[in-house]
Amino acid sequence: MRGLGDLESVIMERLWSYRRPAPVRDVLEDLRAEREIAYTTVMTVMDKLHTKGLLRRRMVGRAYVYETVASREAYVADLMRDALASGGNRTATLVHFLERLTPEESAALDAALRVCPLG
Repeated sequence: MRGLGDLESVIMERLWSYRRPAPVRDVLEDLRAEREIAYTTVMTVMDKLHTKGLLRRRMVGRAYVYETVASREAYVADLMRDALASGGNRTATLVHFLERLTPEESAALDAALRVCPLG
């Protein structure tokens, strides 16, 4: 699982916020409220996100409609697993991670473990 570039991140955030499939044109119009950007740029980035497996698409008329493959939370969880796997000693990496949790993050971890107990 790879991290995302700046425009990829913006586009994924938009698609996650829509909670529905969207054509390139919808994303383009949304982005143009904040910046000048070409249709072909948005189309190319969405195609790359599809190639990376983060978006699925289907043809509707003459245009593709895109939707996210997974939720934002599932994507971030995959990034966290990748980071843990690349850390060398998983136990040491987890210990360092746990030592740095804020009280709010610790409470969220406790709540998550009640929902999904380990072992």
